[in-house]
Amino acid sequence: MTTSPAPAASNDAPDAAPRSSWIALAVLILGVSMALLDTTIVNVALPTIRTSLDASEGTLSWIISGYALAYGLALIPAGRVGDRVGHKWVFVVGLAGFTLASLWCGLASGATELIVARVVQGLCGGIFFPAVTALIQLMFAGRTRGRAFAVMGAAIGFSTALGPIVGGLLIEAFGEDEGWRSIFFVNLPFGVIAVAAAIMLLPRIVVGATARGVDGVGLLLVSVALVAVLVPLIEGEDAGWPWWTWTSLAGGLLLLVAFAFWERRVAARGNSPLVPPHLFSHAAFTGGVILALVYFAAFTSIFFTVSIFWQAGLGHSALASGLVSVPFAIGSILGASQSERLAHRLGRLVLVIGTAMVAVGLVSLWLVLWLVPTGDLTNWTLAAPLLVGGIGSGLFIAPNAQFIVATVDRDEAGAASGVIGTMQRIGSAAGIAVVGSVLFGSLELPPGRPTPEVVADAFAHAATMALGTSAALSVVAFLLVFVLPRRVAPAGGDHSSGSRAAASA
Repeated sequence: MTTSPAPAASNDAPDAAPRSSWIALAVLILGVSMALLDTTIVNVALPTIRTSLDASEGTLSWIISGYALAYGLALIPAGRVGDRVGHKWVFVVGLAGFTLASLWCGLASGATELIVARVVQGLCGGIFFPAVTALIQLMFAGRTRGRAFAVMGAAIGFSTALGPIVGGLLIEAFGEDEGWRSIFFVNLPFGVIAVAAAIMLLPRIVVGATARGVDGVGLLLVSVALVAVLVPLIEGEDAGWPWWTWTSLAGGLLLLVAFAFWERRVAARGNSPLVPPHLFSHAAFTGGVILALVYFAAFTSIFFTVSIFWQAGLGHSALASGLVSVPFAIGSILGASQSERLAHRLGRLVLVIGTAMVAVGLVSLWLVLWLVPTGDLTNWTLAAPLLVGGIGSGLFIAPNAQFIVATVDRDEAGAASGVIGTMQRIGSAAGIAVVGSVLFGSLELPPGRPTPEVVADAFAHAATMALGTSAALSVVAFLLVFVLPRRVAPAGGDHSSGSRAAASA
């Protein structure tokens, strides 16, 4: 399509949007759904991957955390590249790479190859996601923009919660041994369709901003630092916490300090840092970023724990494991469908209600595992806590970023939204690493061939400890939500700089 200047946005912008914008939004939503579905669809396949590839417990955590970490680290650089060359082509290239990486994942012949393929897949997902929020920002104005972002938020909540169900159905259809490969192959037809549609239907809009390049040194420092922290968290328990795990943790923390000093130096020279230090001069923004990190650590780790417990511990099928998450998926849809309207009407209270419901749901889920005998656990015993948690998650996920961005000046909105999106993915990676370490570290199976009842009790204890960690994180998230402003600017406000990076989800 032809290049056109970016439309101006204002509070007086009309609500109506051309039909072509809504068609383009459908293409963007297809890409988003693929990327977010893959954050949870793999969970139900972990036990079968473990058997098929003889994978270690650490490998299972890396398959999830590696994807989330690479995804998060790509967001900010990809947003800035999109400003320079056009978000349409960044979306196309990223989505094409994501589709090819999905093929690679499905063909992987070993655990290490699958981890590498998952990292590449996450990297490509992080490349095209900022283009989605940037194009929505540029194609829509006024209240229509708010509705478009609400649609995206609903799609994110729905696809994330639907992942375990789809994964279970695919493994049931294609077999327990190699059926896990189908959860990656399913991306191929949708990816091809989305790439072709994007080339034909997405507008090529010139933002008009002067991009000053990507802070390569900063990106390298924070990437190495986070990997240095995550490696011992994931591998430490399995390895018995040798000296190198503590050295790696210390080195990672020192590199994070070095990253902070480097970003200050880049900013002092008038260049463009990866994470602008002045954002953290706003105490509320700092609290909001920690909220994003903690909430996503709690949220994404639920499915990891439940899936492994339900299959490896209780001996259920992948489909049965996926069906456990149905109440959460239904709740997410219900919550997300009302989140934009309630955020406009209630302000921050909708986030308070959402995080409170997630905390109540996870604490209740933990209590169920603690108090109910293992042999009496069924889908129905977990249904109510998961439904409550799902509704709360739907209420929170769609509007949370705009409240955090509202803590900084409007001309900082683009940089702030990029930081938030990155911290959400890092939170997901860290949550899986920590909760996975607790889960497998608490798992005590006797030698020999224990009976199914002994295995179930051992996994129930480990899952209780892991879900207790997730529940504690959700309570912290509830307390942090009060640092955010009570109200935000109307959806039609001029946040043109928001096109530079991903707003959250």
